[in-house]
Formats: sequence, C-alpha cells, structure tokens
Amino acid sequence: MKYYLIAVFSLLLLTGSVQSQKIYVGAKGGLNAYTILGGQPINFSPKISYHFGMLAHIHISEKFALQPEIVFSGQGARYQNNNVNLRLKYINVPILFEYMFGNGFRLEAGPQLGILASAKSKFNNSKIDVKSQFQGADLGIVVGMSYIKPSTGLGFDIRYNQGLTNINSSSLYRSVNSGIQLGIFFLFGHNT
Repeated sequence: MKYYLIAVFSLLLLTGSVQSQKIYVGAKGGLNAYTILGGQPINFSPKISYHFGMLAHIHISEKFALQPEIVFSGQGARYQNNNVNLRLKYINVPILFEYMFGNGFRLEAGPQLGILASAKSKFNNSKIDVKSQFQGADLGIVVGMSYIKPSTGLGFDIRYNQGLTNINSSSLYRSVNSGIQLGIFFLFGHNT
C-alpha cells in the first residue's frame, strides 16, 4: 500500500510541475492477459486478470501529449495444465508519449516501471507467498493505441507491455513479464 501512495504522490507532483495549456486527470480500468517469457523449463499460459488506476493527459502541443499513469495490475501466468496459478500484483507507472490524430485516435509508447506488491502461487485451494523469488522492480516498454470520443472524455485503449528486466531473484533463468491490456478510461473535463 505504501508503494501505491508513493506512486499517487509522484503523479500529482509530475502533473503539478508541468507547464501546459491542457492537463486532464482521469481514471481507467480493464482486462489483462499476461504471461511470463524466458528460458525457464516451464511452459506458461496466459493469465487473465484486471487493472485499474489513474492517469494524467498533458498536451505538449497540438499533436503531442505526455500521459503518466499509476495502475494496479494483476499479472502472472498459469502452468502445469492450468492447475497452478502464479499471481503477481504490480503497481505500474508508465510514462507514455502520444501522437494525437485529429479524429480522436492516438498512438502511444514509453517506458514503464513496475513495483511488485505481492506474489502468490496457488495450487488447488492452497496459496504460497513467493514474493522472495521475484525482483521488487520491473522495467518495461509499452506500445499501444487509444481512441477518445471527442467532447465526452470517454476512451478505449489496447496495449502491449513487454518487460525488459529479469523478474527472477535467482540467476538460473531469465524471465520477463509480457502482456496485453484492453482498457477503458475517462478524462474529467475533456471537451475537445
């Protein structure tokens, strides 16, 4: 929880320190399909989960914007014929650079820092805390596109998130997060 508060405070500082004509704050949420890629001998399947959080949309010019976010994200993977679920919970802080087309469509890309909040392995009805087996931070890259309906503030996005750093604590295998997100967002006061 303390990481979430630090992330919220950081977003507010970033939003308040940017000198811009248009700054919009909003909320977002949606579905995740995450898995783990790497050299480990286990074949992982995607795990379906959710994400929710806050965002700030900062117009830098007519065509370009900066969009920092703070998102709680359920990630992980399934393995061994889907009998075991690895549940990773992250506080992700992407900072996206957006190119805005005039019709509401946007292309976006940027870095993302993930802070591991919890890690549990579930088999049948038993859960095991496995947080010590994972790194506390995950650096990645985000690419995607979004659409915001003009004059409503309501939008949709689709993203691909690719981890760049090894999330394993041990050096036996290199593993990275990889996932797709489908989301809906609302920007308060957005009327253009």
